[in-house]
Amino acid sequence: MTDYLGLTWDHPRGRKALEAASGDLGDGDTLRWEVQSLEGFESAPIDELARRYDLLVLDHPHLGDARVSDSIRPLDELFDDGQLRAWSEAAVGPSIASYRVDGRLWALPLDAATQVSVRRRDLVLDAPTTWDDALALAERGLVATSLAGPHAFLSLCSIVVSLGDAPGRGGPLFDRDIALRGLDLLTQLSAGAPEGTALLNPIGLLDRMRDQGDIGYIPLVYGYVNYSSPTIAFGPAPAFEGRIGSTIGGTGIAVTRRSEPSPALLAHLRHLLSPEAQTGFIPQHDGQPGLRAAWTDAALDEAAHGFYSGTLSTIEAAWVRPRVAGYIPFQSAASALVRAAVAGQRSPDEVLDEIEERFAPLRTTDRLEEVRP
Repeated sequence: MTDYLGLTWDHPRGRKALEAASGDLGDGDTLRWEVQSLEGFESAPIDELARRYDLLVLDHPHLGDARVSDSIRPLDELFDDGQLRAWSEAAVGPSIASYRVDGRLWALPLDAATQVSVRRRDLVLDAPTTWDDALALAERGLVATSLAGPHAFLSLCSIVVSLGDAPGRGGPLFDRDIALRGLDLLTQLSAGAPEGTALLNPIGLLDRMRDQGDIGYIPLVYGYVNYSSPTIAFGPAPAFEGRIGSTIGGTGIAVTRRSEPSPALLAHLRHLLSPEAQTGFIPQHDGQPGLRAAWTDAALDEAAHGFYSGTLSTIEAAWVRPRVAGYIPFQSAASALVRAAVAGQRSPDEVLDEIEERFAPLRTTDRLEEVRP
């Protein structure tokens, strides 16, 4: 008999399904979940958490530090090749590929998300399709941008992907000319944002859009099916010359080295990733599934007011961040630099120089793998 302890993030999307499915696993085993804030999820040291928990809900950029500290188990130690292959074929977009490093899978794609656009239907009747369209809305004071925490840097990455760059593929992190264009675009989009929105994380932005009605459109924000409604519509990120740019997020479940998973716990994880749970139990408990079967389910999409069909093309084309040791603190520092450029406190060239200087040591810590959608 084993009492397992897991850690997830404190939002209905992150915890309700896991809590509802936990408890008695059978054979005398139990599972209980604790929660941490969204900010903790985005930045907490993974090796410290792995010493306290058996299961961790994490984001794929944590894999670099987790692997260096040997904090989590590769899943081929726990599941057979057939099961891993089935999950790989079933996952939406690069959600499972983002957890695969050096040919091994390190977490299960419980939840899939990427940066998409969102609008209030009463304020913005037709969703922008291009960055020029988004700029036109910004000039009317209807646009807010996602800049808090790591999101300023992630928004810049999504924009430069749309403009034709592939960050981290080789040499410098960014193509300088494209990055300068991207910073300028992000600055223009942010210039007329409602006061105080630059301090809000994605949940705060979506709460404000829903409750206060002073945000008509956000061109890049992590999609939350919980907010999709007759008033709030999610859709593709804006495109440049037909190319969508977005940065994959979502969450995976990792098994820590401290854990000795029993057959009952492994059966529980298989159930959470089953098509039945992903199209039924998970969305019924405010979750956002990671399997394509859910994202293409017509009834589920209708109940979610078109969230899945509206954002599927964006998640399928999403960019995957580097999975290298030291990436999480780099991301936080880079985002602060991007905010300084957007606010006019630092010159774009100075900011990009410092981002490249901070990123350069990361290139020597591990092999950077490019994941193609």
